[in-house]
Amino acid sequence: MEIEIISFGSISEFIESQRIMVEGISDTDALITFLQEKFPELQRIKYKLALNKKLVQHNTKIGNQDTIAIMPPFSGG
Repeated sequence: MEIEIISFGSISEFIESQRIMVEGISDTDALITFLQEKFPELQRIKYKLALNKKLVQHNTKIGNQDTIAIMPPFSGG
């Protein structure tokens, strides 16, 4: 399965936006585990995921050609 990873803020310093091939990953929990193994820096910071422009609040299914955004904490005004 191919997914697009988009990173923002300080996360983009160690994860470049890219298309990656992943096998055996069908949901966001499995993707988080995969990303934290591939990019250990993620284990030390807080971040949020968005799947196809929707903020992920709980484990969510991922499909082929989906887009995942990895974002540092943010606040609004």
